[in-house]
Amino acid sequence: MLVLTVLVGLYSCKSSSAHNEAPAATPAEVVTIGAADTNTENDYTASLEGKVNVEIRSQVDGYLEKVYVDEGAYVKAGQPLFKIDEHRYREQLNNAKAALHAAEASVLNAQLEIDKVTPLVNNKVVSDMQLRTAKTAHEVATANVEQAKAMVASAAINLGYTNITAPVSGYIGRIPKKAGALISLNDPEALTKLSDVHEIYAYFSLSEGDFFSFKDNYDGSTLEEKLKNLPPAILVLADNHVYEEKGKVDMIDGQFEKNTGAITLRAVFPNAKGTIRTGNTGKVRLLREHKAAIIVPQAATIEIQDRIFVYTLDKDNKTVRQAITVIGSTGNQYLVSDGVKSGDRIVVSGVDRLKEGMEIKPEKAKPAQN
Repeated sequence: MLVLTVLVGLYSCKSSSAHNEAPAATPAEVVTIGAADTNTENDYTASLEGKVNVEIRSQVDGYLEKVYVDEGAYVKAGQPLFKIDEHRYREQLNNAKAALHAAEASVLNAQLEIDKVTPLVNNKVVSDMQLRTAKTAHEVATANVEQAKAMVASAAINLGYTNITAPVSGYIGRIPKKAGALISLNDPEALTKLSDVHEIYAYFSLSEGDFFSFKDNYDGSTLEEKLKNLPPAILVLADNHVYEEKGKVDMIDGQFEKNTGAITLRAVFPNAKGTIRTGNTGKVRLLREHKAAIIVPQAATIEIQDRIFVYTLDKDNKTVRQAITVIGSTGNQYLVSDGVKSGDRIVVSGVDRLKEGMEIKPEKAKPAQN
């Protein structure tokens, strides 16, 4: 009986000792938060256009006699593009010139009449009414000459319109009509389009909220000053390739679009190689500089009910769940304005398995894998 009592006592002591032993600390990777100068990125869908985009249309009716260029060709300002049959317009010019010569002859005849009547009036052979009539006829003939000159100029202009040249240097678009086609002033479709793409305009929109954030995030008391202080714009093409040339935002529209509630901005990018054409799409990326920003790895965060948390460690290496305010991201890191400070330690591994008050055995965090 004594032996049984001793055994029970020994078992009870061991059980109590096991119960009171603290659980082992959980190993986890830990980093110390730091501050650094960095940038955040905001991307906006953009449509791309050449600096000049013009429709080439005929200003006279007629048959398309010649097409001097091919689709997609680069042309220089003043280079011939199309030739409209000129015969009718050449004849109109010849008729106008003949009418001018006839009008000039009428002036001479009127002057001869004045010269003839003047001495007769002076000698009182005829009344001065005839002289006044002759002078009036001369004025009419002179006016007819001016009108005939205008007709010649108009006919010459129409004749000139039969030669269609490039108004700017650029690339030719599609040419839907071929030689022999009948061209009309009322054609709904242009002969072609010509794009000057040595500079590219990237048009993108900001919502009303984004626009106010834009105004708050950049230095300057006016929009013009803010545009000058913007860092260079980056163009991301449709294949997610970053365009090699940096651009500049140089224009903000004067008003918001009623239907969308957005306002349009324009960024200009050099395009000396002609890599980008009118109609391309992409994204304009704007950078925002942050001085001494608090940086938190995204892997160290957990989202709960639309709020973002991290687990910090107190002096006893126990976890404290802490809400943070994220103001942007760069790469795989968040920029934080509130909730943690430089020098705080946070857990970066197994965050989804942590609980408040857990004891952590800190381990050095492994380098991030690219």
